[in-house]
Amino acid sequence: MATVALAVTDGMLHFELSVAYEVFGSAPAGVTAPWYDVALCGADAVRVGRFLLEPDAGLDRLRCADTVIVPGWADVDEGPPADLVDAVRAAHAAGARVASLCTGAFVLAAAGLLDGRRATTHWAHTDVLAARYPEVQVDPDVLYADNGSVLTSAGKAAALDLCLHLVRLDHGSATANAVARRLVVAPHRAGGQAQFVTTPVPARDDRPLAALFPWVMERLDQPLTVEDLARQARMSSRSLGRHFRAATGTTPLQWLLTQRIRRAQELLETTDDGVDAIATATGMGTSTTLRRHFNRTVGVPPDTYRRTFRSRADSDPSRLLE
Repeated sequence: MATVALAVTDGMLHFELSVAYEVFGSAPAGVTAPWYDVALCGADAVRVGRFLLEPDAGLDRLRCADTVIVPGWADVDEGPPADLVDAVRAAHAAGARVASLCTGAFVLAAAGLLDGRRATTHWAHTDVLAARYPEVQVDPDVLYADNGSVLTSAGKAAALDLCLHLVRLDHGSATANAVARRLVVAPHRAGGQAQFVTTPVPARDDRPLAALFPWVMERLDQPLTVEDLARQARMSSRSLGRHFRAATGTTPLQWLLTQRIRRAQELLETTDDGVDAIATATGMGTSTTLRRHFNRTVGVPPDTYRRTFRSRADSDPSRLLE
């Protein structure tokens, strides 16, 4: 069972902490493989917004964790506590995978873990992070940055994107999708955070598409067009494009292609179906089309992706679904 330690201290943001605990704290229904053992680690009782938390263990416990999560840091103008910075640095040196959520990147940067690495944080603070830590390669446009043993996410909802990404790395797409379904969110969001910089997404703006997303996901094997989606959503193609851009940061066709690729990844991970069959099941039509889009999106051909996943899973039985 992999251990996940949530590093908590006064000044943390409760939303990011709650997101991480919700994702890693309990397995989705139907998953029988060993899940995460989660611990809250802090020096003492912690005030997180309006909430008072009693940690399970001290910060020294971070060194024993497989994954350390550093939630958002409320005041980026104030330096994070030295004991937290030291504990995060020691955990990484001991072999832990360390991930920050939102402005938790400032803690990782203070620990020197982001020097020479690509990183991100909430768009409102990327300039501050870059100015304060010039050795960090700050990317203000992505939802999260994965450097292998060090990962960072953009703000708020992007923390959930990164947590689902970690589950996908550890347990595969099918399990990550199951977690996403439990939380009623998209398994993967296309686009970066630049879409949110000047025009925040209104809380209910995606309501016209709420019923469309699951409808599409049930029909990925069909040759859907923008007109098909617009007809199902009962709006014009132009209106559909506008709502899609607001909700996902991308176009309907690009979003649809991303979902087809994700489904192909899931089938490559969990079945022995050939590439031709997977191309049909994902609406790609032919194996040639699937290979072209898959290679361009994922960076490797489908066969290589399958061999890599199977090799990783075979080396660790906890990655397999029973």
